Formats: sequence, C-alpha cells, structure tokens
Amino acid sequence: MPGLFDPVRLGALDLRNRIVMAPMTRSRADEADRPTDLHVDYYAQRADAGLIVSEGIHPSIEGKGYPRTPGIYDDSQRVAWNKVTDAVHARGGSIVAQLMHVGRIAAEANRPAGTDVIAPSAIQANAKLWTATGMSGTMVPRALETSEIPGVIEAYASAAARSIAAGFDGVELHCTSGYLPAQFMATGTNRRTDGYGGSAANRVRFVVETLEALAARIGADRVGFRICPGNPFNDLHDEDPAETHGTLLDAIDGLGLAYCHLIAMEVPQGLDHRALAAAHWRGPLILNESIDQAKAQALLSEGAADAISFGRPFIANPDLVERFRNGYPLADFDPMLIYAEGARGYTDYPAYSPAD
Repeated sequence: MPGLFDPVRLGALDLRNRIVMAPMTRSRADEADRPTDLHVDYYAQRADAGLIVSEGIHPSIEGKGYPRTPGIYDDSQRVAWNKVTDAVHARGGSIVAQLMHVGRIAAEANRPAGTDVIAPSAIQANAKLWTATGMSGTMVPRALETSEIPGVIEAYASAAARSIAAGFDGVELHCTSGYLPAQFMATGTNRRTDGYGGSAANRVRFVVETLEALAARIGADRVGFRICPGNPFNDLHDEDPAETHGTLLDAIDGLGLAYCHLIAMEVPQGLDHRALAAAHWRGPLILNESIDQAKAQALLSEGAADAISFGRPFIANPDLVERFRNGYPLADFDPMLIYAEGARGYTDYPAYSPAD
C-alpha cells in the first residue's frame, strides 16, 4: 500500500515522495519576464515536495496573458531559471516547467504593444483579466492560419529544450483553464474547417502534435500534461468534454509520457474524471483539486493515483511535507497577497515552529 511519503517514478522523474506542488501563478517576474531571486527562495523553500510543477511559463511572447508572469523564450530567461532549478536540486528536489500559452486570454495592458493575439478561431473571450491599472476585457484574437500552426508547436518545443537547458527535470503542457490547447479542443472556441477543427480527433490534433514535438525534443518520459475535462474557466465550453478528452487520451496513451495531471473538480457536465482517465489512460496519474492529507492517502491506498498535487496549502506552508509528516497544523495564506509584488505573501511565510 503506497503512502504519501513513499518514493515513486513517473517516467524519467524520480520523486522522493508522492506530494506534488501544483502550478500556481504568483506574478513576481521582472519586466523582461524573468524569474528573480524571490523565485529562487520561493521554490527552494518548497523543495521537499516530491515534485514541483512551476507556475505557468509562456513559451513565446504571444503566449503571455497576465502581468509579471515569467517566460522561457530567450536565453536571459533560461539563465534566470537556472538559479531556481539549482536551488531546488541543492535541496534534493525535482522541478518541471509548466508551459502555458494563453491564446485568446490576453489583455492589451499585459503585453508589449503590437503583440499578436492568436487562437484557433477569431472568437473573443467573455472574461476579465487583472492588469496593473485594473480589470480589463480580453482582446479579439486572430485565427491561426493552418500554415502557422507548426510554428506555434515549434515554439513550445524550443521552450521545452530551453527548459531542460535551464535545469528543469521535465515539462508539463498546460491543457486546461481555457488556454490555447484547451481552445483547440473545445467546440465553443474552435470553429475551424481544416484538419484542426470539426471532429474530436481533429480538435485534439494540436495537443497531440504538441506533445509529440515535446517528446521528440526532450524525451517522452520527461513530458507531462494537465487536463480538466469540462472546466469552464475563461469562457470555455465544449459540447462533449468526455468524448474530447477520451479521444485525446486514446491518441497519446502510447507515447510513453511521464504523467497525466488530472484536475478532478466538479464541472457543469457532472463528469467522473477519475473514471474517464481510468478508461483511456494507462500511464502514471497525478490527481489534484481540493484534496486534504487524509483523502490523499486514501486515494493512493486504493490505487486511484500515483501521486497527489496540492496548490494553495503550499502558499503559506513552505514546509508542507513536514507538516503532513508530523501532523502539524496548516497556516492560512492571505488571499490579497497572492498576486502582489515583493516578498510579502510570497517568501515570508515561515516554517512551523512548536512555539507557534
């Protein structure tokens, strides 16, 4: 019976425990989309996790949608990320880069002037984004030409190669939350009539080809992906998310990928995410979504997952693994500081002390 503190191997990734830090946007990058010394401290503090999945990192400037989010599309960013991965590895941890292209989920104030906004189809999202000057609507995207799609996929592959050069142990493709891969998969955002639109097989083609490109560039066993069938976030709608994601999983199940990171949240269609994954995916599985320590252990014991990811508990508990191990109480985070600038609410949460 596996436990939270037992090691596990996911593809080429050797985890010293089954506690995964989920990706969380924290908006602390500099003006050149580079991580800073704050990131070094933040990730190193949490390196006791079996695996850290980084915050979403845009693979190209077109992929940026939010303020102060980091990229990995140039060598200065690679050098900056090297300091982060070195610090995590120095503490015996492992870390993968989550590659996140927002597609149409972009606000003009958050991007350099003149930056193209691209999507499967020219459909504006009914969503509001935070900017430094307040909330903003999204921009109207330009539908990608069929001939442009290989270039977008190549940007992902180049970002994966740069991630490995920066010391990351692998990458995770962000395929949910209404971002570009999810936009291709969903019927509400994909009205294409070429080979990337129409049937479920065509709509998942972009994601399949992107995962194949990542695998070819850095090795399939260092590539994971994150999904949440039916997730309506960022104005996403799919007529049949079970069919769409079943088709996706069937298409990539034999690639030898490191893991599927499944968000098993309640969605309008009432899907059973775990049953869907069990029916279409034979590889390693990381489960996520509001799981506490007791539930995590129960899921591992029944063989429902190979590892469990935790997001918000890691914000105010940099020593979450030790708190779990020793039964220490968990600290609460300040929601007003999640996306703030500076160390406050980011690196200043202390480890547990018996005197607390």
